[in-house]
Amino acid sequence: MFANWRAGAALLLISLGWLTPAQAVDIQRWQTAHGAKVLFVASHDNPLLDVRVDFDAGNRRDSADKPGVSDLTLTLLDAGTDALSEEAIKARLADLAAQLSGSSDIERAGVGLRTLSDPAQREPALALLADMLARPNFPAALLAREKAQMLTALREAEDDPAGRGERALRRLMYGAHPYALSARINADSVRRISRDDVLRFWRAHYTARRAVVSLVGDISRADAERIAEQLTARLPAGADALKPIPPVSAPAQGGREQLLHSGTQTHLFLGMPVLRRDDPDYFPLLVGNYVLGGGGFDSRLMKEVRDKRGLTYGVSSHFSPMEQAGEFEIALSTRNAQADTALKVVEDTVAQFIAEGPSEDELAQAKRHIIGGFPLRLDSNLKLMGYVSMLGQYDLPNEWLNRYPDKVAAVTLAQVRDAWKRRLSLAALSQVRVGPKPAP
Repeated sequence: MFANWRAGAALLLISLGWLTPAQAVDIQRWQTAHGAKVLFVASHDNPLLDVRVDFDAGNRRDSADKPGVSDLTLTLLDAGTDALSEEAIKARLADLAAQLSGSSDIERAGVGLRTLSDPAQREPALALLADMLARPNFPAALLAREKAQMLTALREAEDDPAGRGERALRRLMYGAHPYALSARINADSVRRISRDDVLRFWRAHYTARRAVVSLVGDISRADAERIAEQLTARLPAGADALKPIPPVSAPAQGGREQLLHSGTQTHLFLGMPVLRRDDPDYFPLLVGNYVLGGGGFDSRLMKEVRDKRGLTYGVSSHFSPMEQAGEFEIALSTRNAQADTALKVVEDTVAQFIAEGPSEDELAQAKRHIIGGFPLRLDSNLKLMGYVSMLGQYDLPNEWLNRYPDKVAAVTLAQVRDAWKRRLSLAALSQVRVGPKPAP
Protein backbone atom coordinates (compact mmCIF):
# COMPACT_ATOMS: atom_id res chain seq x y z
CA MET A 1 0.00 0.00 0.00
CA PHE A 2 1.04 3.60 -0.43
CA ALA A 3 2.18 5.53 2.63
CA ASN A 4 -1.28 6.84 3.46
CA TRP A 5 -4.72 5.83 2.29
CA ARG A 6 -5.64 9.34 1.42
CA ALA A 7 -3.65 12.51 0.99
CA GLY A 8 -6.72 14.62 1.68
CA ALA A 9 -7.46 17.84 0.00
CA ALA A 10 -3.80 18.56 -0.57
CA LEU A 11 -4.48 20.98 -3.28
CA LEU A 12 -1.55 23.32 -4.38
CA LEU A 13 -1.84 26.66 -2.59
CA ILE A 14 0.43 28.77 -4.74
CA SER A 15 2.41 31.85 -3.82
CA LEU A 16 4.81 32.21 -6.69
CA GLY A 17 7.43 34.79 -7.30
CA TRP A 18 10.11 35.98 -9.65
CA LEU A 19 11.39 34.18 -12.73
CA THR A 20 13.93 35.89 -14.93
CA PRO A 21 13.98 34.89 -18.63
CA ALA A 22 17.03 32.75 -17.95
CA GLN A 23 15.18 30.93 -15.14
CA ALA A 24 11.96 30.32 -17.07
CA VAL A 25 10.95 26.68 -17.03
CA ASP A 26 11.11 25.04 -20.47
CA ILE A 27 8.00 22.84 -20.48
CA GLN A 28 7.46 20.70 -23.55
CA ARG A 29 3.97 19.37 -24.25
CA TRP A 30 2.32 16.84 -26.51
CA GLN A 31 -0.36 14.16 -26.56
CA THR A 32 0.15 10.42 -26.85
CA ALA A 33 -1.48 8.32 -29.53
CA HIS A 34 -4.04 7.22 -26.94
CA GLY A 35 -4.97 10.73 -25.84
CA ALA A 36 -2.88 11.25 -22.69
CA LYS A 37 -1.47 14.72 -22.03
CA VAL A 38 2.29 14.84 -21.53
CA LEU A 39 4.43 17.57 -19.98
CA PHE A 40 8.21 17.21 -19.91
CA VAL A 41 11.02 19.25 -18.38
CA ALA A 42 14.59 18.15 -19.09
CA SER A 43 16.80 18.48 -16.02
CA HIS A 44 20.32 17.10 -16.28
CA ASP A 45 21.78 18.34 -13.00
CA ASN A 46 21.30 14.97 -11.31
CA PRO A 47 21.01 11.41 -12.70
CA LEU A 48 17.36 11.13 -11.66
CA LEU A 49 13.96 10.87 -13.32
CA ASP A 50 10.69 11.79 -11.65
CA VAL A 51 7.49 10.62 -13.32
CA ARG A 52 3.93 11.22 -12.26
CA VAL A 53 0.73 9.92 -13.86
CA ASP A 54 -2.41 11.74 -12.70
CA PHE A 55 -6.04 11.00 -13.48
CA ASP A 56 -9.38 12.74 -13.11
CA ALA A 57 -10.07 10.27 -10.34
CA GLY A 58 -10.28 12.25 -7.11
CA ASN A 59 -13.07 12.18 -4.56
CA ARG A 60 -15.34 14.30 -6.75
CA ARG A 61 -15.77 11.23 -8.98
CA ASP A 62 -17.09 9.04 -6.16
CA SER A 63 -20.71 8.00 -6.20
CA ALA A 64 -22.89 9.74 -3.64
CA ASP A 65 -23.82 6.45 -1.96
CA LYS A 66 -20.25 5.10 -1.71
CA PRO A 67 -17.75 7.91 -1.17
CA GLY A 68 -14.29 6.48 -0.59
CA VAL A 69 -14.04 4.26 -3.70
CA SER A 70 -11.54 6.67 -5.27
CA ASP A 71 -9.24 6.45 -2.25
CA LEU A 72 -9.35 2.67 -2.11
CA THR A 73 -8.70 2.35 -5.84
CA LEU A 74 -5.53 4.44 -5.62
CA THR A 75 -4.33 2.68 -2.48
CA LEU A 76 -4.67 -0.75 -4.09
CA LEU A 77 -2.78 0.02 -7.29
CA ASP A 78 0.45 -1.26 -5.73
CA ALA A 79 -1.23 -4.18 -3.96
CA GLY A 80 -0.50 -6.59 -6.78
CA THR A 81 -0.73 -7.08 -10.54
CA ASP A 82 -1.59 -10.06 -12.70
CA ALA A 83 2.11 -11.01 -12.55
CA LEU A 84 3.41 -9.73 -9.20
CA SER A 85 2.24 -9.76 -5.59
CA GLU A 86 2.42 -6.76 -3.28
CA GLU A 87 5.56 -8.15 -1.64
CA ALA A 88 7.18 -8.82 -5.02
CA ILE A 89 6.51 -5.22 -6.08
CA LYS A 90 8.13 -3.92 -2.90
CA ALA A 91 11.15 -6.17 -3.37
CA ARG A 92 11.65 -5.14 -6.97
CA LEU A 93 11.43 -1.43 -6.11
CA ALA A 94 14.02 -1.93 -3.36
CA ASP A 95 16.35 -3.78 -5.74
CA LEU A 96 16.09 -0.92 -8.23
CA ALA A 97 16.50 1.82 -5.58
CA ALA A 98 13.23 3.30 -6.89
CA GLN A 99 10.57 5.09 -4.89
CA LEU A 100 6.83 4.85 -5.50
CA SER A 101 4.24 7.26 -4.10
CA GLY A 102 0.53 7.87 -4.42
CA SER A 103 -1.56 10.92 -3.61
CA SER A 104 -5.10 12.11 -4.09
CA ASP A 105 -7.29 15.08 -3.44
CA ILE A 106 -10.77 16.23 -4.34
CA GLU A 107 -10.04 16.48 -8.08
CA ARG A 108 -7.28 14.05 -8.97
CA ALA A 109 -5.42 10.90 -8.02
CA GLY A 110 -1.99 9.89 -9.18
CA VAL A 111 1.06 7.71 -8.84
CA GLY A 112 4.63 8.99 -8.82
CA LEU A 113 7.92 7.20 -9.45
CA ARG A 114 11.44 8.39 -8.69
CA THR A 115 14.22 6.36 -10.29
CA LEU A 116 17.81 6.67 -11.42
CA SER A 117 17.97 7.83 -15.01
CA ASP A 118 20.41 5.10 -16.02
CA PRO A 119 18.46 2.74 -18.29
CA ALA A 120 19.59 -0.26 -16.26
CA GLN A 121 17.50 0.95 -13.32
CA ARG A 122 15.07 3.22 -15.13
CA GLU A 123 13.60 0.75 -17.61
CA PRO A 124 12.56 -2.03 -15.19
CA ALA A 125 11.17 0.56 -12.76
CA LEU A 126 9.05 2.12 -15.52
CA ALA A 127 7.90 -1.32 -16.67
CA LEU A 128 6.75 -2.02 -13.11
CA LEU A 129 4.82 1.25 -12.94
CA ALA A 130 3.19 0.60 -16.32
CA ASP A 131 2.10 -2.85 -15.16
CA MET A 132 0.65 -1.50 -11.91
CA LEU A 133 -1.43 1.07 -13.78
CA ALA A 134 -2.63 -1.27 -16.53
CA ARG A 135 -2.99 -4.62 -14.75
CA PRO A 136 -3.87 -4.18 -11.07
CA ASN A 137 -5.72 -7.18 -9.68
CA PHE A 138 -7.16 -5.61 -6.51
CA PRO A 139 -6.90 -8.72 -4.30
CA ALA A 140 -9.97 -9.20 -2.14
CA ALA A 141 -7.92 -9.87 0.99
CA LEU A 142 -5.94 -6.65 0.58
CA LEU A 143 -9.10 -4.70 -0.12
CA ALA A 144 -10.43 -5.95 3.22
CA ARG A 145 -7.18 -4.86 4.88
CA GLU A 146 -7.32 -1.37 3.37
CA LYS A 147 -10.98 -0.97 4.32
CA ALA A 148 -10.12 -1.93 7.90
CA GLN A 149 -7.33 0.63 7.99
CA MET A 150 -9.61 3.25 6.48
CA LEU A 151 -12.22 2.56 9.17
CA THR A 152 -9.56 2.91 11.85
CA ALA A 153 -8.46 6.25 10.35
CA LEU A 154 -12.06 7.47 10.34
CA ARG A 155 -12.51 6.56 14.02
CA GLU A 156 -9.29 8.34 14.93
CA ALA A 157 -10.37 11.37 12.92
CA GLU A 158 -13.42 11.76 15.14
CA ASP A 159 -11.04 12.63 17.99
CA ASP A 160 -9.36 15.35 15.93
CA PRO A 161 -11.31 18.60 16.35
CA ALA A 162 -9.50 20.35 13.49
CA GLY A 163 -10.23 17.55 11.05
CA ARG A 164 -13.87 17.36 12.14
CA GLY A 165 -14.21 21.09 11.65
CA GLU A 166 -12.63 21.05 8.19
CA ARG A 167 -14.97 18.30 7.01
CA ALA A 168 -18.03 19.99 8.45
CA LEU A 169 -17.09 23.27 6.79
CA ARG A 170 -16.73 21.57 3.41
CA ARG A 171 -20.17 19.99 3.78
CA LEU A 172 -21.67 23.39 4.64
CA MET A 173 -19.94 25.15 1.74
CA TYR A 174 -20.68 22.59 -0.95
CA GLY A 175 -23.83 20.78 0.14
CA ALA A 176 -24.77 18.19 -2.52
CA HIS A 177 -21.96 19.26 -4.89
CA PRO A 178 -19.31 16.60 -5.69
CA TYR A 179 -16.68 18.70 -3.92
CA ALA A 180 -18.31 17.69 -0.63
CA LEU A 181 -17.99 13.95 -1.22
CA SER A 182 -14.58 13.70 0.46
CA ALA A 183 -16.17 15.07 3.62
CA ARG A 184 -19.00 12.51 3.44
CA ILE A 185 -16.84 9.38 3.69
CA ASN A 186 -18.03 7.42 6.71
CA ALA A 187 -17.90 3.93 8.14
CA ASP A 188 -21.12 2.80 6.42
CA SER A 189 -20.00 3.98 2.97
CA VAL A 190 -16.62 2.27 3.35
CA ARG A 191 -18.16 -1.03 4.46
CA ARG A 192 -20.42 -1.06 1.38
CA ILE A 193 -17.54 -0.77 -1.09
CA SER A 194 -16.87 -4.02 -2.97
CA ARG A 195 -14.09 -5.21 -5.24
CA ASP A 196 -16.45 -4.73 -8.19
CA ASP A 197 -16.88 -1.06 -7.18
CA VAL A 198 -13.12 -0.59 -7.23
CA LEU A 199 -12.77 -2.35 -10.58
CA ARG A 200 -15.52 -0.23 -12.14
CA PHE A 201 -13.94 2.96 -10.83
CA TRP A 202 -10.52 2.00 -12.20
CA ARG A 203 -11.91 1.09 -15.62
CA ALA A 204 -13.89 4.33 -15.85
CA HIS A 205 -11.28 6.79 -14.59
CA TYR A 206 -7.78 5.36 -15.03
CA THR A 207 -7.82 5.82 -18.78
CA ALA A 208 -5.35 7.34 -21.21
CA ARG A 209 -7.88 10.01 -22.23
CA ARG A 210 -7.91 11.26 -18.64
CA ALA A 211 -4.23 10.80 -17.88
CA VAL A 212 -1.68 13.57 -17.39
CA VAL A 213 1.90 12.31 -17.56
CA SER A 214 4.53 14.63 -16.08
CA LEU A 215 8.24 13.92 -16.48
CA VAL A 216 11.09 15.92 -14.94
CA GLY A 217 14.61 14.63 -15.13
CA ASP A 218 17.71 13.45 -16.88
CA ILE A 219 16.28 12.05 -20.11
CA SER A 220 15.85 13.17 -23.72
CA ARG A 221 12.66 14.22 -25.46
CA ALA A 222 12.70 10.96 -27.40
CA ASP A 223 12.95 9.00 -24.16
CA ALA A 224 10.11 11.03 -22.66
CA GLU A 225 7.86 10.31 -25.65
CA ARG A 226 8.54 6.60 -25.43
CA ILE A 227 7.97 6.51 -21.66
CA ALA A 228 4.66 8.36 -21.90
CA GLU A 229 3.41 5.84 -24.48
CA GLN A 230 4.65 2.95 -22.37
CA LEU A 231 2.76 4.18 -19.29
CA THR A 232 -0.56 4.84 -21.01
CA ALA A 233 -0.90 2.50 -24.01
CA ARG A 234 -2.43 -0.38 -22.05
CA LEU A 235 -4.77 1.62 -19.80
CA PRO A 236 -8.53 0.89 -19.93
CA ALA A 237 -10.37 2.43 -22.88
CA GLY A 238 -13.03 4.08 -20.74
CA ALA A 239 -15.86 6.28 -21.93
CA ASP A 240 -15.25 9.20 -24.26
CA ALA A 241 -16.15 11.78 -21.64
CA LEU A 242 -17.05 12.04 -17.99
CA LYS A 243 -19.97 14.01 -16.66
CA PRO A 244 -18.85 17.64 -16.25
CA ILE A 245 -18.43 18.95 -12.74
CA PRO A 246 -21.20 21.52 -12.20
CA PRO A 247 -20.40 25.11 -11.26
CA VAL A 248 -20.47 26.12 -7.61
CA SER A 249 -22.71 28.95 -6.53
CA ALA A 250 -21.59 30.98 -3.55
CA PRO A 251 -24.52 31.33 -1.14
CA ALA A 252 -25.79 34.73 -0.05
CA GLN A 253 -25.88 33.42 3.53
CA GLY A 254 -23.39 30.94 4.94
CA GLY A 255 -24.39 28.04 7.15
CA ARG A 256 -23.62 27.55 10.85
CA GLU A 257 -22.71 24.37 12.70
CA GLN A 258 -21.67 23.58 16.27
CA LEU A 259 -19.76 20.35 16.92
CA LEU A 260 -19.33 19.36 20.54
CA HIS A 261 -15.83 18.50 21.69
CA SER A 262 -14.34 18.35 25.15
CA GLY A 263 -11.11 20.17 25.83
CA THR A 264 -9.75 23.59 26.67
CA GLN A 265 -9.69 24.89 23.08
CA THR A 266 -12.45 25.87 20.68
CA HIS A 267 -11.63 25.51 16.99
CA LEU A 268 -13.19 28.00 14.59
CA PHE A 269 -13.52 27.68 10.82
CA LEU A 270 -14.99 30.14 8.32
CA GLY A 271 -15.18 29.66 4.57
CA MET A 272 -16.98 29.96 1.25
CA PRO A 273 -16.46 28.78 -2.36
CA VAL A 274 -14.62 31.44 -4.38
CA LEU A 275 -11.67 30.71 -6.62
CA ARG A 276 -11.20 28.75 -9.85
CA ARG A 277 -7.77 27.95 -11.28
CA ASP A 278 -8.48 30.04 -14.37
CA ASP A 279 -10.28 32.79 -12.45
CA PRO A 280 -9.78 36.33 -13.83
CA ASP A 281 -9.54 37.54 -10.21
CA TYR A 282 -6.90 34.95 -9.30
CA PHE A 283 -3.98 37.30 -8.73
CA PRO A 284 -5.80 40.13 -6.91
CA LEU A 285 -7.40 37.60 -4.56
CA LEU A 286 -4.19 35.67 -3.89
CA VAL A 287 -2.07 38.77 -3.33
CA GLY A 288 -4.77 40.28 -1.11
CA ASN A 289 -4.93 37.13 0.95
CA TYR A 290 -1.27 37.48 1.89
CA VAL A 291 -2.22 40.73 3.61
CA LEU A 292 -5.35 39.38 5.28
CA GLY A 293 -4.24 35.99 6.58
CA GLY A 294 -1.70 34.30 4.34
CA GLY A 295 1.38 36.25 5.39
CA GLY A 296 2.08 34.64 8.75
CA PHE A 297 3.02 37.16 11.42
CA ASP A 298 2.72 39.95 8.83
CA SER A 299 -1.00 39.37 8.26
CA ARG A 300 -3.88 41.49 9.51
CA LEU A 301 -5.52 38.55 11.24
CA MET A 302 -2.36 37.64 13.16
CA LYS A 303 -1.83 41.22 14.25
CA GLU A 304 -5.44 41.73 15.37
CA VAL A 305 -6.23 38.36 16.92
CA ARG A 306 -2.83 37.29 18.29
CA ASP A 307 -0.54 40.29 18.68
CA LYS A 308 -3.00 42.92 19.95
CA ARG A 309 -5.34 40.70 21.97
CA GLY A 310 -3.55 37.41 22.66
CA LEU A 311 -6.59 35.36 21.65
CA THR A 312 -4.75 32.64 19.70
CA TYR A 313 -1.34 31.23 18.94
CA GLY A 314 -2.08 31.35 15.24
CA VAL A 315 -4.75 32.26 12.69
CA SER A 316 -4.51 32.03 8.93
CA SER A 317 -6.50 32.23 5.72
CA HIS A 318 -5.97 30.59 2.36
CA PHE A 319 -7.52 29.94 -1.04
CA SER A 320 -7.70 26.45 -2.55
CA PRO A 321 -8.35 27.05 -6.26
CA MET A 322 -9.96 24.22 -8.22
CA GLU A 323 -11.65 23.64 -11.58
CA GLN A 324 -14.83 25.10 -10.12
CA ALA A 325 -14.91 27.50 -7.20
CA GLY A 326 -12.50 26.26 -4.56
CA GLU A 327 -12.70 27.29 -0.95
CA PHE A 328 -11.54 30.37 0.89
CA GLU A 329 -10.97 29.39 4.50
CA ILE A 330 -9.98 30.96 7.82
CA ALA A 331 -8.98 28.72 10.72
CA LEU A 332 -7.91 29.29 14.33
CA SER A 333 -8.20 27.88 17.82
CA THR A 334 -8.64 29.76 21.06
CA ARG A 335 -9.44 29.15 24.72
CA ASN A 336 -13.07 28.22 25.23
CA ALA A 337 -13.91 31.32 27.24
CA GLN A 338 -12.50 33.56 24.50
CA ALA A 339 -14.19 31.93 21.51
CA ASP A 340 -16.93 34.52 21.08
CA THR A 341 -14.44 37.38 21.35
CA ALA A 342 -11.98 35.78 18.92
CA LEU A 343 -14.73 35.12 16.38
CA LYS A 344 -15.92 38.73 16.62
CA VAL A 345 -12.41 40.07 16.03
CA VAL A 346 -11.98 37.79 13.01
CA GLU A 347 -15.31 38.89 11.56
CA ASP A 348 -14.54 42.57 12.10
CA THR A 349 -11.09 42.22 10.52
CA VAL A 350 -12.48 40.39 7.49
CA ALA A 351 -15.32 42.87 7.05
CA GLN A 352 -12.91 45.80 7.18
CA PHE A 353 -10.57 44.17 4.67
CA ILE A 354 -13.41 43.43 2.25
CA ALA A 355 -14.61 47.04 2.54
CA GLU A 356 -11.23 48.78 2.35
CA GLY A 357 -8.61 46.34 1.07
CA PRO A 358 -4.92 46.65 1.93
CA SER A 359 -2.82 49.76 2.26
CA GLU A 360 -0.18 50.62 -0.33
CA ASP A 361 2.54 49.53 2.09
CA GLU A 362 0.82 46.21 2.79
CA LEU A 363 0.38 45.52 -0.91
CA ALA A 364 4.02 46.29 -1.63
CA GLN A 365 5.16 44.00 1.18
CA ALA A 366 2.93 41.17 -0.05
CA LYS A 367 4.31 41.40 -3.57
CA ARG A 368 7.90 41.50 -2.34
CA HIS A 369 7.37 38.38 -0.26
CA ILE A 370 5.60 36.42 -2.98
CA ILE A 371 8.17 37.35 -5.58
CA GLY A 372 11.17 36.79 -3.34
CA GLY A 373 10.06 33.37 -2.16
CA PHE A 374 9.72 31.79 -5.57
CA PRO A 375 13.17 30.19 -5.99
CA LEU A 376 12.58 27.98 -2.95
CA ARG A 377 9.44 26.61 -4.58
CA LEU A 378 11.27 25.24 -7.60
CA ASP A 379 14.52 24.07 -6.04
CA SER A 380 13.96 20.36 -6.66
CA ASN A 381 12.55 18.15 -9.38
CA LEU A 382 9.75 17.02 -7.09
CA LYS A 383 8.61 20.56 -6.34
CA LEU A 384 8.72 21.45 -10.03
CA MET A 385 6.76 18.28 -10.78
CA GLY A 386 3.89 19.53 -8.63
CA TYR A 387 3.53 22.69 -10.69
CA VAL A 388 4.00 20.94 -14.02
CA SER A 389 1.32 18.36 -13.29
CA MET A 390 -1.02 21.10 -12.09
CA LEU A 391 -0.63 22.93 -15.42
CA GLY A 392 -1.57 19.74 -17.23
CA GLN A 393 -4.53 18.97 -15.03
CA TYR A 394 -6.14 22.37 -15.49
CA ASP A 395 -5.04 22.96 -19.09
CA LEU A 396 -3.14 26.08 -18.09
CA PRO A 397 -0.51 27.42 -20.49
CA ASN A 398 3.21 27.37 -19.72
CA GLU A 399 3.02 31.14 -19.34
CA TRP A 400 0.87 30.65 -16.26
CA LEU A 401 4.02 29.56 -14.47
CA ASN A 402 6.65 31.52 -16.35
CA ARG A 403 4.73 34.81 -16.26
CA TYR A 404 3.40 34.41 -12.75
CA PRO A 405 5.83 36.95 -11.28
CA ASP A 406 4.86 39.54 -13.87
CA LYS A 407 1.21 38.99 -12.97
CA VAL A 408 1.94 39.35 -9.28
CA ALA A 409 3.99 42.50 -9.82
CA ALA A 410 1.22 44.03 -11.96
CA VAL A 411 -1.52 43.68 -9.32
CA THR A 412 -2.79 47.12 -8.27
CA LEU A 413 -4.43 48.33 -5.11
CA ALA A 414 -7.62 49.06 -7.04
CA GLN A 415 -7.74 45.52 -8.43
CA VAL A 416 -7.37 43.95 -4.97
CA ARG A 417 -10.06 46.16 -3.47
CA ASP A 418 -12.44 45.55 -6.37
CA ALA A 419 -11.98 41.75 -6.41
CA TRP A 420 -12.45 41.34 -2.68
CA LYS A 421 -15.57 43.51 -2.62
CA ARG A 422 -17.16 41.61 -5.51
CA ARG A 423 -16.18 38.06 -4.62
CA LEU A 424 -16.31 37.81 -0.83
CA SER A 425 -18.87 38.68 1.79
CA LEU A 426 -18.87 38.21 5.54
CA ALA A 427 -22.49 37.04 5.42
CA ALA A 428 -21.64 34.34 2.85
CA LEU A 429 -18.96 32.76 5.06
CA SER A 430 -20.10 29.48 6.59
CA GLN A 431 -18.97 28.96 10.16
CA VAL A 432 -18.10 25.81 12.09
CA ARG A 433 -17.34 25.81 15.79
CA VAL A 434 -15.78 22.74 17.44
CA GLY A 435 -15.76 22.82 21.21
CA PRO A 436 -18.15 23.24 24.15
CA LYS A 437 -21.59 24.60 23.41
CA PRO A 438 -21.53 28.39 23.78
CA ALA A 439 -23.39 29.86 26.73
CA PRO A 440 -26.85 31.25 25.86
